[in-house]
Amino acid sequence: MAVHEVFAYLCVDGATDAIAFYEKAFGATEKMKLVESGGRIGHAELDFDGTTVMLADEFPEIGVRSPASLGGSPVTLHLHVDDTDAVVNSAARAGATVEMPPTDMFYGERTAVVRDPFGHRWNIGHSIEEVSPDEMQRRYDELAEGS
Repeated sequence: MAVHEVFAYLCVDGATDAIAFYEKAFGATEKMKLVESGGRIGHAELDFDGTTVMLADEFPEIGVRSPASLGGSPVTLHLHVDDTDAVVNSAARAGATVEMPPTDMFYGERTAVVRDPFGHRWNIGHSIEEVSPDEMQRRYDELAEGS
């Protein structure tokens, strides 16, 4: 068995608005979409600078529900970018809620967390230093002992 790619596939309440948000917040571009006659989006693909994210409106009749319907989502998406601060500012201007402002982290990334208007949580980060797994574990242990 060969796995060729893994795609994030988001369910949102309001796919048309979500597409506009992701374009404005993250610079995504719409690749394609399938729209029902009533306007509900059954499938859309967005290009995040070479990475595809798929999304659709809710289809409760087949168990496809958004974070808004479920009271949140346990999934976090991670965007690895060139400039965390700039992307967080863009996302906030587009309507995201900043849950953690950009912070230099022990694992060698400047990281922030935003929640989009559709309930999805996004970690946004860029590398600030190369950290070996052993050093990362040492730093993690140090943090855990201090808490």
